[in-house]
Amino acid sequence: MDMLWSGWGDPAKAAPLPESVVGLLRDLLGVTTSRDVSAVPPVPLGELKVADSRLDDTALAALGAAVGAANVRTDDESRVRHTRGKSTPDLLRIRSGETADAPDAVVLPGTHDEVLDVLRACAERRIAVVPFGGGTSVVGGLAPEGVRAFVALDMRRMDALVSVDEVSRTAVLQPGLRAPQAEALLRERGYTLGHFPQSYEWASIGGFAAARSSGQASAGYGRFDEMVVGLTVATPEGMLDLGRAPKSAAGPDLRQLVLGSEGAFGVITSVTVRIHPVPESASYEGWRFASFETGTAALRRLAQDGPMPVVLRLSDEAETVIGLADPGAVGRGLPEAAGCLAVVGFEGTPDEVAERRAKVHAVLTGAGGECLGPGPGEKWERGRFNAPYLRDSLLDAGAFVETLETATFWSGIPALYEAVKGALTTVLAGAGTPPLVMCHISHVYPTGASLYFTVVSAQGEDDPLGHWAKAKHAANNAIISAGGTISHHHGVGTDHRDWYAWEIGPLATDVLRAIKDRLDPAGILNPGVLVPSAGQESRWSEAERP
Repeated sequence: MDMLWSGWGDPAKAAPLPESVVGLLRDLLGVTTSRDVSAVPPVPLGELKVADSRLDDTALAALGAAVGAANVRTDDESRVRHTRGKSTPDLLRIRSGETADAPDAVVLPGTHDEVLDVLRACAERRIAVVPFGGGTSVVGGLAPEGVRAFVALDMRRMDALVSVDEVSRTAVLQPGLRAPQAEALLRERGYTLGHFPQSYEWASIGGFAAARSSGQASAGYGRFDEMVVGLTVATPEGMLDLGRAPKSAAGPDLRQLVLGSEGAFGVITSVTVRIHPVPESASYEGWRFASFETGTAALRRLAQDGPMPVVLRLSDEAETVIGLADPGAVGRGLPEAAGCLAVVGFEGTPDEVAERRAKVHAVLTGAGGECLGPGPGEKWERGRFNAPYLRDSLLDAGAFVETLETATFWSGIPALYEAVKGALTTVLAGAGTPPLVMCHISHVYPTGASLYFTVVSAQGEDDPLGHWAKAKHAANNAIISAGGTISHHHGVGTDHRDWYAWEIGPLATDVLRAIKDRLDPAGILNPGVLVPSAGQESRWSEAERP
């Protein structure tokens, strides 16, 4: 099943906002809509038009020779469905009918060798190639820049569980396998990957690796890049086969070069991952802390001294009220007394869960937490994949909603939190659209944690995209200035590319360019994504830099 072209996920799961929430948006944020959105059907997909493909018959024939003519698609619908990703700016553009970034063809390889053949054919003709998994990028990772023509390399035909090594507890997965399929195939053998990001229902295994994905159970299972022990990669210059052992002292670990590379260095054609026996039981519960500061200190104690739950996250005061209170209560304001909600999850045998829960309870109680029982935790678990659908409904109602995330060391969390929240509030309020800025700690480590922000405001009547771009620019500058990383798990894409260059510095940026030049001398792999071209990181004035 294809994802909704103009929004997120399965159209059958979309739900209109309750009138009480529409009223809240109007009264609290000044969001207004001039139409009854529930009475206006979405623009039919068939009415969207794309420009004629820039690929000539010779190029199409070469692609057909590589994958079979039936696996090269140039029809409007296929091209629209592979246009950009799922950030809010992406959705606003496609909803308005803007298809300028549509690929010239969609190519569906079925094997590693077919991927190599496609890359060689495209390199010869200077046709850019954008790997496409689930299409869930929210950082401009599917819209190459400065290209004459490009194809979307849809990996869906490469969707097999290749093998399971039960002795080593590893599995080899093809990149086009979507997460629910991968989990179902592994569970038939009694195993789980344990990787459940918010994009879980639609994202692919290859996409997880290419973007360094981090799942909601990362406290117990780790990030996806920590799960990967082997990779096969196709490049225009040949094949990379990485990972002879779990760890090695034989030089730098080149697996880490591919993980997070977002298709700029090659196309991942298989992933070897560690797997775990399916847990016998799982439970989730909620905890209240008086403040975000108090809750953050409690999470740090668990992350540094243990015991670690499988799920561990903390919402700030604003997100707590929005998530727990009824709309009427939210409409009366955001009371500080509501405190902050932490969600804690446990997995294992019943005895293991009981033992770990008791130890975690002792730590959190000693840190000032109040156990709220299973209700809030189970509510979160049931709805943890629903936020993108809510985003679509908010857009329909005339609101603007977007997310951004970062990470830093524990000592830097307070300053980073205030800097990003302050930047977003200052810019958007100054433009006449005061925002609601919410945040949660989504992933924790012994040395630090990530911060995940959600911003809701009015769209800005004249130019919603330009309106948000100024706020996003300010938030990115605040992240770099406060010592955070420009992305913890969303990736770099084109949206974060310039700030990534400032984060790592000019010498490291030159190293990335040198790697790309060796693996992709024709520059066809996702141009403009991740790796700035020479001078590109300097396109902002000194006054605009962080």
